[in-house]
Amino acid sequence: MKETVYIFSNGRLKRKDNTLFFETEDGNKKFIPVENTKEIFMFGETDLNSKVLNFLSQNEIVLSYFNYYGYYAGSFYPREHYNSGFMILRQAGHYTDETKRQFIAKRFIEGAVKNCLKILKYYERRGKDLARHINEIEDALSKLEEQESIEKAMAIEGQIKQIYYNSFNNIIDNPEFTFEKRTKRPPRDYLNTLISFSNSMIYTYVLSEIYRTHLDPRIGFLHTTNFRRFTLNLDVAEIFKPVIGDRAIFSVINKKIITENDFEKQLNGILLKDAARKRFLQYMEERLKQTIKHSGLKKQVSYRRLMRLELYKLEKHLMDEDQYKPFVMDW
Repeated sequence: MKETVYIFSNGRLKRKDNTLFFETEDGNKKFIPVENTKEIFMFGETDLNSKVLNFLSQNEIVLSYFNYYGYYAGSFYPREHYNSGFMILRQAGHYTDETKRQFIAKRFIEGAVKNCLKILKYYERRGKDLARHINEIEDALSKLEEQESIEKAMAIEGQIKQIYYNSFNNIIDNPEFTFEKRTKRPPRDYLNTLISFSNSMIYTYVLSEIYRTHLDPRIGFLHTTNFRRFTLNLDVAEIFKPVIGDRAIFSVINKKIITENDFEKQLNGILLKDAARKRFLQYMEERLKQTIKHSGLKKQVSYRRLMRLELYKLEKHLMDEDQYKPFVMDW
């Protein structure tokens, strides 16, 4: 399996013959085996030239940049080897048909919410007081199908997210990580900082998987396709944020892998320090490589592979081969 390469230092990405290497500002070199690399995530300030970009494109390696605060800044998305005009037309057709778009958008919400419920029930079985949150979310979810527009469906999703985030206080054992309200860009507390960073990573993992399908990442169904560069990855990521991102957050806090000392308060928000960022990504990477028994394939599949399989299911739906059903954890 090809790997994700994370680069945190400032420096320069260079091509040497048929491979890449990263040279830090103090002259240290790290070679990157191209044949084993799926994507490169840059968290430091990095210089590169067109030769490097051409080489990345030839080897189908997605390069993603994150800014000083760990937010996704953008990607070099190589020439789309798998993209097909026919699939783009199918995506656009389902987007412009309100009924078809609503169906897909509601499936994304359904998958996301059911996975949130799976997480809450997992922790309830381990003694956490979550019955009220579970009941309120199930009640709200029951109203999803009757909503007559995507905007109204998203309002239901927003209501559910608020209940779900409030439940974090019953799961997390550290009082320094109390949830009050969702704040973004900048996050105003430790927990929101972790949530934003985790979500940003999952959006980017899904984007990288979309590149290896026939789908166009610019055409989403739940999130409006407008001047934003990519939206489909935001849609699909909703399904995986609870089972990958939120589980990782609960674990690193409750196991004290990340504590309040791993953050730096600044005038415009709270920053997760580099060392803690690395630990969190290591934990998330381990999570992505974990496998579960896939009920349809009857074999073990990694969480990272599940993202690709979700995209394949969406392709089949767009081709009218098989109605799309979102992935829901089987716990």
